[in-house]
Amino acid sequence: MKTTHVTPLATQFLSAQDVIGLVQRLGLPHCLRGMAANIHQDFLRWKAFDKSPRVACHSPDGAIELMPIADDKTFTFKYVNGHPKNPQHGLPTVMAFGVLSDVATGMPLLISELTLTTAIRTAATSVVAARALARDNSRVMALIGNGAQAEFQALAFHHLLGIEEIHLFDTDVEATAKLMRNLQANPDAQHLRMAAYASASEAVRGVDITTTITADKTNATIITPDMIEPGMHLNAVGGDCPGKTEIHPDVLRAAKVFVEYEPQTRIEGDLQQMPADFAVTELWNVLAGKTPGRESEHEVTMFDSVGFAMEDFSALRFIRDTALAQGMGQAMDLIPHLADPKDLYQLVKPAARKSARSASPATTNAPAHHGAPSAAIVAA
Repeated sequence: MKTTHVTPLATQFLSAQDVIGLVQRLGLPHCLRGMAANIHQDFLRWKAFDKSPRVACHSPDGAIELMPIADDKTFTFKYVNGHPKNPQHGLPTVMAFGVLSDVATGMPLLISELTLTTAIRTAATSVVAARALARDNSRVMALIGNGAQAEFQALAFHHLLGIEEIHLFDTDVEATAKLMRNLQANPDAQHLRMAAYASASEAVRGVDITTTITADKTNATIITPDMIEPGMHLNAVGGDCPGKTEIHPDVLRAAKVFVEYEPQTRIEGDLQQMPADFAVTELWNVLAGKTPGRESEHEVTMFDSVGFAMEDFSALRFIRDTALAQGMGQAMDLIPHLADPKDLYQLVKPAARKSARSASPATTNAPAHHGAPSAAIVAA
């Protein structure tokens, strides 16, 4: 007799406080390692994904984007914005949430905050690329742009790649001071040396890796050819939408350039400055051993990182699995319960409205559930 699979109708919800609590409980280095492992694993399954560039709505103030992707079992998407002026209004530059669903039924199994999670997954992705492209003995990094992403990049490279010293520069000296205060007070960074510099050109002198993570939505040239030294690896993170760049085109011409998903990076990354036939390599080819990455100690490599939906897929898997293991999250009724799945009208016919009114006080006063995750997340 054939067994029918019944998907539970409860959706697991992880709030901002849930994810903050999860990261505090496990420690940020643990979460960075876990997401990096998932990202590397999913890059090796590259051809298993149904991929597309993200859908974006742009305005003079920023961008709002949807980032979908799926394999044969799981669909995810992320809603994310990028508004550099937001701090003036008391809002983060980047805010995000994500959904993980069952491909077989379309049932949303998980809704999670992704603002903090995106910061962690972006730093983890940078390290996954640097492991393949930077020199093995890299110990010194420049961090150009010391805003909301900076601490995560610093800790990721310190714990996952062995970076011991970081040169800091930001046009906003208060951002650099904030970064130094946060890291100096963090036991996870007690062996990390830091120094602030007066310019980007001074900060990148003598470093093995240069990471750029600026926020301004402009075609900037923060890194110019005269700042490049033999063997340097560039981790270009801030150029992530049309009209926003950080790296001079001649730097790309002098480097071996790697990207996440080429159709998206040509629209959004520093690659947008280059002709359509400018040669790049998708990172998955290097991780899978199909194409060499760095081929000499003197070669200049560049990872033109714009953020791709597969990395959010990896991050949502990590958040889901660790929340399940830690018994964190809440069950929510996102999808209505139907006695007859073909009869949606039953929810609004007069008898149903009367029943709902009589039940509303108990429903309104019911306590939120904070116990073990529902069966929905187990089915993911």
